[in-house]
Amino acid sequence: MSKYSWLKRGSAITMAAAFALGMAGCGASNSVGTKEENTQTEEQETVLIAAAASLEAVLENVLIPQFEEANPGVKVEGTYAGSGDLQSQIESGLEADVFLSAATSNMDALVEEGLVDGDSVTELLKNDVVLIVPEGVESKVTGFEDLAEADVVAIGNPDSVPAGKYAKEILTGLGIYDAVAEKASFGNNVTEVCTWVAEGSADAGIVYATDARTENLNGDDKKVAVLAVAQDSMMETPVIYPMGTVAASSKKDSAKLLEDFLQSEEAEKAFTEAGFTMAK
Repeated sequence: MSKYSWLKRGSAITMAAAFALGMAGCGASNSVGTKEENTQTEEQETVLIAAAASLEAVLENVLIPQFEEANPGVKVEGTYAGSGDLQSQIESGLEADVFLSAATSNMDALVEEGLVDGDSVTELLKNDVVLIVPEGVESKVTGFEDLAEADVVAIGNPDSVPAGKYAKEILTGLGIYDAVAEKASFGNNVTEVCTWVAEGSADAGIVYATDARTENLNGDDKKVAVLAVAQDSMMETPVIYPMGTVAASSKKDSAKLLEDFLQSEEAEKAFTEAGFTMAK
């Protein structure tokens, strides 16, 4: 074999080796990148919050995005329903880390059952109960006192919806609950009640002030008008929203981060703009 052939062969071997090393380097780089991506995914923790339906708008549209931006390692997913329904779901094993109720009674029951950590419970928000009618529609109703004059009244189910429980207390105190109940449509949550009134399916309804406000910000032509605001003295207890950590949660550190954030000045601003007041 000539000297030139050996040189040519050696050059080819060198190029092949360099190519193999280059490919190995690329493979290592891709492997490391994938490992980093997987590590980031594994490190992100999802906190599940079970919250009253009246909180869905402010949590989903404002507060959860703000929290996730400030805490990139934590993702928040919400379940929204009447507080009584959420209580029943937690009692049945609903996977949740934080419970935010629209009534102290639901929270107290879960604490007594050992399903929410009592030491974690704090009174977060206060709301008002209001009487609403479809906007722009002439109504027979002028206030809570003559609500029995309406043909159809929408209220939350008093057995599972705190707003419905408050409505029953108000109407019972006025001596007209039985008359109203005969013509009532009972909703599964206040959002449903508000929608019925806005659409004209009900002549009047009793909801939270924040729900009436949210309904009127929905962007369509179906609005509600607030006729009256219930005084605290018309109910057995004021409308307080307590928050607590679910005892079975395996993510209590991240849950505490969320709970602390919801008590921050930043959160207070969002809650206030939504029509709530801070309980403390």
